[in-house]
Amino acid sequence: MPIQKSTNTRSRTYTQIPDPEHIRAALYARVSTLNGQDPELQLIELREYAARRGWTTDEYIDVGISGAKDCRPDLSRLMADAHKRRFDVVCVWKFDRFARSTSHLLRALETFKVLGVDFCSFSEQLDTSTPAGKMVFTVLGAVAELERSLIAERVRAGLRSAKAKGKRLGRPAAQASDSQIVEMLAAGESMAKIGARLGVSAATVCRRARQATRADSAPMLVQTADLAAKAGE
Repeated sequence: MPIQKSTNTRSRTYTQIPDPEHIRAALYARVSTLNGQDPELQLIELREYAARRGWTTDEYIDVGISGAKDCRPDLSRLMADAHKRRFDVVCVWKFDRFARSTSHLLRALETFKVLGVDFCSFSEQLDTSTPAGKMVFTVLGAVAELERSLIAERVRAGLRSAKAKGKRLGRPAAQASDSQIVEMLAAGESMAKIGARLGVSAATVCRRARQATRADSAPMLVQTADLAAKAGE
């Protein structure tokens, strides 16, 4: 790999310049069904494109797997190899062959950016190693951020409307009284088991049990204090 010497006269540093002949590309292809779909149709064009640019390639292929699924074996392997810096660029035939949604695509592109891996889509003519590709990526990121902000604002507006109408927000209350929870605990049931039966967490069971214990002990303390006062008389 060629070495470029810095022109700084005070400190001499060296920067590695990527050699196009040694750029490693990960080619990703996916088909949803085995009925007449062949990933070779995607790979042929990707291989030709990589050959024209002088890249060495490794292929990742998911066959018979829907793009809506989170778990795709070769996509997971590709992301793991990206973290291991086993290639310099990811090349796909089309966006929808790689990502299940715009947000998924942007998250992957952000990950690649942090790892120093470029992304190239053959059909959409997007290459994040070029100024035009970086601009498109920036615009997509801004649109996605705007979408997230609008969704958050709609959620907050819905919560304000529900509160104004007097609706109770949050998890439903346990379908049992505090005394019943204390009885279940006294019978030897664990807090986790009681929580599972009532549809609440073990922490909620613990809090309700403490509240019931304090409520039951208060009258006893008052009665004890009265008896002590009478004995003192």
